[in-house]
Amino acid sequence: MRAVDLILKKRHGLELSTEEIRFLIRGFTAGDIPDYQMAAWAMAVCFRGMSDRETADLTMAMAESGEMADLSGIHGIKVDKHSTGGVGDKTTLVIGPLVASAGVPVAKMSGRGLGHTGGTIDKLESIAGFRTELSPDDFIRQVNETGIAVIGQTGNITPADKKLYALRDVTGTVESIPLIASSVMSKKIAAGADAIVLDVKVGSGAFMKTEEDAIRLARAMVDIGTRVGRETVAVISSMDQPLGYAVGNALEVAEAIATLKGEGPEDLTELCLSLGARMVVLGGKASGVAEARRMLEEALSGGAAFAKFRAFVAAQGGDPAVADDPSRLPKAASVAEAAAERGGRVLAIDAEKVGLAAMLLGAGRETKESAIDPGAGVVLRKKVGDAVSPGETVAELHIGAGREGRAAEAVQLLREAFRIGEPGSEGDAAGKPLIVAVVDKNGVTR
Repeated sequence: MRAVDLILKKRHGLELSTEEIRFLIRGFTAGDIPDYQMAAWAMAVCFRGMSDRETADLTMAMAESGEMADLSGIHGIKVDKHSTGGVGDKTTLVIGPLVASAGVPVAKMSGRGLGHTGGTIDKLESIAGFRTELSPDDFIRQVNETGIAVIGQTGNITPADKKLYALRDVTGTVESIPLIASSVMSKKIAAGADAIVLDVKVGSGAFMKTEEDAIRLARAMVDIGTRVGRETVAVISSMDQPLGYAVGNALEVAEAIATLKGEGPEDLTELCLSLGARMVVLGGKASGVAEARRMLEEALSGGAAFAKFRAFVAAQGGDPAVADDPSRLPKAASVAEAAAERGGRVLAIDAEKVGLAAMLLGAGRETKESAIDPGAGVVLRKKVGDAVSPGETVAELHIGAGREGRAAEAVQLLREAFRIGEPGSEGDAAGKPLIVAVVDKNGVTR
């Protein structure tokens, strides 16, 4: 078997066998198949696509290329959640304790961020003392005792995906639904999930810009999960503006705490309830979404979700007093404001520009080596649909140490991010639903 023959086979639109796909992934991971051949194969996939069976085979080959987490020591059904990414997306911080308070074990491996803001691990590390590395035994013990543990991804989870993703990033082969779907699902499967809930973002601030593309990606991932024996549900949610008001690590932790107290932004609360309810159903703790949602609403209003967050932080060495007093979280060196240049109503907010502004202020990484300032970021003062007067503050800048020179650039980005005009104008995002559709093995529900 030769890699060049498999490249030609895919170039001609033919299906690769299970063994042929395994040969490619094993050879590429071991270094026997060079980057230029794998890049050619990835480009052939971009143009020719893959069948559902091929995509599932690719997923499992990548999942099995490194360590497979053994979570059999954890009691109950382990349900994982994954988001395709979005600005201000702190859902894991809320959903983890919320779902755990309903009796579903949350054993989660999360990553760091490269780009606008930090990943879940960076956000948790803004809490003093919080440990994101646990031994496998301690990880399992904590989930069984506390109901939840969140750690950084181990070094040898899906090495094939790491190599292929880096290659796709520099060869123009990122935008392939089979390659995206297999990348996401291989990590979830390798991390030991019994069932998976996906949050697929769509809109101006998301990778998938159209509802049609988001549904195609969701269908592909649900099909993979079904084929490999992991019940999978995808919720397609809007990213036509940042989620919540806070963008930045400590700022997002504070907003997550408020949400767990039942005092969070409406859009963040709604998305967490929608995703969390499906996790509770897959975890076997409710017979349907409506029942699961009621359980989670009670956990928010009755304080069980907040208490679970406090216990989770304490279990991983963090300062539990942060839950009671979020002012103990790190703060930016200085604060400034971005004001509206005209009056009207907020028609849309370009989430990507808000994210870039937060990064300039120190909330994210421009390169892998960049240091994150946990107190830096942006807090929106207006959302889509809100009325704005000329000169009124639309966003608050939390400027990291040494980033004062980037503040003017960040202010300009934020002013550009807010599109202000008359209601009913073209591109008015007010009134658009937060939950666009739900995809499961039975099809699409809108």
